[in-house]
Amino acid sequence: MPEILPSILSADFARLGGELQALEAAGCRTVHLDVMDGHFVPNLTIGPPVIESLRKVTKMTFDVHLMITDPDRYAPAFIQAGADHVLVHQETCPHLDRTLRMIQSEGARAGVVINPATPVAMLEDVLDVVDSVLVMSVNPGFGGQSFLHNSLNKIRRLAMRKRECGLQFPIEIDGGITMENVAEVVRAGAEWIVAGSSIFHTVNPPAAFQQMQRLAHDAAAIRV
Repeated sequence: MPEILPSILSADFARLGGELQALEAAGCRTVHLDVMDGHFVPNLTIGPPVIESLRKVTKMTFDVHLMITDPDRYAPAFIQAGADHVLVHQETCPHLDRTLRMIQSEGARAGVVINPATPVAMLEDVLDVVDSVLVMSVNPGFGGQSFLHNSLNKIRRLAMRKRECGLQFPIEIDGGITMENVAEVVRAGAEWIVAGSSIFHTVNPPAAFQQMQRLAHDAAAIRV
């Protein structure tokens, strides 16, 4: 069944631990954490100390998205801090196979991310290595952007390659996900759906999470 991954980029950082605990109580199993370096993307967010602090207040799985130029250098520090999944961008990894295997050797699951302008074909030779694939449905760097519909075609192509090759990695999507389009991305083949503003910019984030989770599950039940 599809899983909603709330993105803390849109959360209230003054009460971040409490927001995560409320989501966990509402049934959330995995949370998405965006790490930005101000170089690969035009924004700065969090580092390993924040991951380490949050690890103490929740047992949820940490899906850590490294939007940074040197993931080989910093991924081990994020894993030591408590990252369960570490996702790196194809665009920043000249030796992608080696990077993914390094993350796995450090004890985390390794995911790869592609930007809106990067074709799925660029991942052909690592699909048997990855633990997940994340398709960006906005240009990375800021929350609250509008959904790019071509990402649905990329999700469909990935889903087809999974079936053809007998692979099991989950397909993840991130950017511009709302209550109105979550069913569409699930029907296209997305299994992990990252959502930020649609959850945290509401009066009741745990209720918004549960509503989006229901919409995703309903879409999966009728997907053809």
